[in-house]
Amino acid sequence: MANQLDVVLLTNTSKVDVQPLLKQLEGHLVVTRELGDINGAELSDAFQQTKSETVLVIDASQYVISLKKSAPDLLRLVSQTEPDWAMIYSDYEIVADGELQETHLLDHHAGRLRDDTDYGFVWLLNREKLGDVMPLDADNQRSLLYELRLRLSEAGRLVHIANRYAGALYTVTKLADTQNVFAYLLADKELQLERERVLSRYLQRIGAYLEPGQHYTKVPYYDKDYALTASVIIPVNSRPKFIGMAIESVFKQTVKEVEVIVVVNGGENDPTVPAVQAYLPGGEKYDPEKPPVTLIVHDINNIGFCLNSGLEAAKGKFYIQLDSDDQLMPDAVEKIVKVYKEDPKIGMVIGSYEVWELKSSGELVRMDSIPVVTHGEWTDENGRNNLLRINGAGAPRSFYVDAARDLGLLDMNTSPYARNYGEDYHFVLRMSEHHRIGRVWDPVYKVVRHSGGTDHSIDQQTVDRNNNAKDWMRLEALERRKQMNGVG
Repeated sequence: MANQLDVVLLTNTSKVDVQPLLKQLEGHLVVTRELGDINGAELSDAFQQTKSETVLVIDASQYVISLKKSAPDLLRLVSQTEPDWAMIYSDYEIVADGELQETHLLDHHAGRLRDDTDYGFVWLLNREKLGDVMPLDADNQRSLLYELRLRLSEAGRLVHIANRYAGALYTVTKLADTQNVFAYLLADKELQLERERVLSRYLQRIGAYLEPGQHYTKVPYYDKDYALTASVIIPVNSRPKFIGMAIESVFKQTVKEVEVIVVVNGGENDPTVPAVQAYLPGGEKYDPEKPPVTLIVHDINNIGFCLNSGLEAAKGKFYIQLDSDDQLMPDAVEKIVKVYKEDPKIGMVIGSYEVWELKSSGELVRMDSIPVVTHGEWTDENGRNNLLRINGAGAPRSFYVDAARDLGLLDMNTSPYARNYGEDYHFVLRMSEHHRIGRVWDPVYKVVRHSGGTDHSIDQQTVDRNNNAKDWMRLEALERRKQMNGVG
């Protein structure tokens, strides 16, 4: 490694052997710190011990890291050609189970606020910009790199060195990851609160933070009467096996003034159509004593379009979410409506759910390894700010039917990168800027995992596309919130 470097090496020596990496770094100034045992002030002190104009940060606390020989020279040249840069990060290679895989990271923009966004394990930092953001907060210990990345994004540009093939700057040796949309639930409360604090302080610094109660207004139709209490809208494509269970979970509601609107988006030949027709007048499962079922059929698979079509037909005061392969618990509508009555400023209610698994035998079993999903990080004081950090807002979601018309309906794949993903998240972001979000902390919804489910196992390309969609929605939310606060 001919190019002289000052390095801050973050380790966990009880977990990862860094001796091979230290041998690679011989001849360079290396300041080593145990990540997890230091706070923000102590990491800032480690940076103060370096002397060069650029500082290489290597996070070797989780996996074995090996730098390519040419990496320092490439980083040096990029740093000399990129204007106003604060941090340079790059794609990398993974050795997983003896096979080499390439990891391609997302280009940075201000909407990349998720704390689990992958920026890799090796960063080159601009000392001048680093000095502008020091010291890091002394009360943060487990979110130091998240805080550092956010602070550096305020000081300058985060530059991504992309790789087509054989262009990675370093190799990571670890086990291959399986994408799991419920992985974030396993993070402990203390860590969640620390990361919430990091994001909140960032939003305050850039003028996008919404103070508790700020901008909330009374819902204009709070006192308005409607034909029904709630409209449960179910978008569906080719799921005849599940739709009956979803519909019947609405039939079992303790509140009887409800309706079911099923929007099939696979056209007239979708096998779900006859399964729903069985519940219509003349069908074998029709019961005039049960809530009415309406069938809408489209030949365009666009979830936002389906939901908006259902909202146009709805006679209920409140919309309540139900996916075609999930189920409402019998008291779901009752508990949701009770929350609305607590405060006329509540425009949306979000519930809590359990995760169940449909076995190949047909048995439905509660997944005890996944706790009840309450999204406890959502608080009255800070939930709408913290929503910018995480990918989920809980289920089921409910809102005034008329609110959709006032806020511009749900996204219909017009947001960048949206592909039947994020239309609900997009709506929650907008709603939370105008009305309070109420919560039901008891589980009122069953999320059913099965081999054909969209949340069962998805590849990295799909994960990246979905993250791009929600990150773009976050970017738009930042700009809206700055304008609301009179910033910029």
